[in-house]
Amino acid sequence: MSGIPTFKEAVADVSAHMRQLRTTQPDLMTAFGLLAAAGTREGALNKKTRELVALGIAVACRCDDCIGFHVQTLARLGITRAELEDVLGTAVYMGGGPSMMYATHAMAAFDEFSS
Repeated sequence: MSGIPTFKEAVADVSAHMRQLRTTQPDLMTAFGLLAAAGTREGALNKKTRELVALGIAVACRCDDCIGFHVQTLARLGITRAELEDVLGTAVYMGGGPSMMYATHAMAAFDEFSS
């Protein structure tokens, strides 16, 4: 092993630190939770579509932890590899070469969370 955490480990680690922040920064974490709920609420777009958009932004912005959380949610929502690859193609189009590298991270996260 290279010592690099898996996406499952990274999500668990970030979640643990976020739980600590709920104790020390309750207003911040409550507001962030409300923002997340509003940003993923069913509306004209369903939850899976909204999570696909969030994943595309996470790839284009190069946030591995965000990729982990959104792929985990998408795996629970039953995303297919074809849907994943389509959204990654759009993310690469918008973010260029560096997004291509992070698109491969999203594919690795998908393999972890869908197994």
